[in-house]
Amino acid sequence: MGEKLFVIYLDEARQNRYRHRHNWERGQVTEFQIQYEAFIAGRWYSVVRYDSAHGQPHRDTLRPDGTQTKDWFPGYSNAEVLTIGQRDIRENWPKYRAQYEKEMA
Repeated sequence: MGEKLFVIYLDEARQNRYRHRHNWERGQVTEFQIQYEAFIAGRWYSVVRYDSAHGQPHRDTLRPDGTQTKDWFPGYSNAEVLTIGQRDIRENWPKYRAQYEKEMA
């Protein structure tokens, strides 16, 4: 079994990043987590997370009040949702950050 873990900064100011972790066995992703985090008012906040917890790949959209929504990906493999999550976060983090900051106000 192998494991990869790294952090990618999404902007030059290093105020937006995603954490990437995945495990694999025999060429298959067995579990994963990719999480977008925003540095706001001196603190890191988790905003969007894709993972394989609860036995099925899904996305959690986290809110400042502590609530979250889950979007499931039935029929998709862990590797597929990991790729979807990476692409989504890289392309949409400004939108996720703006929405999170709006909800903080």
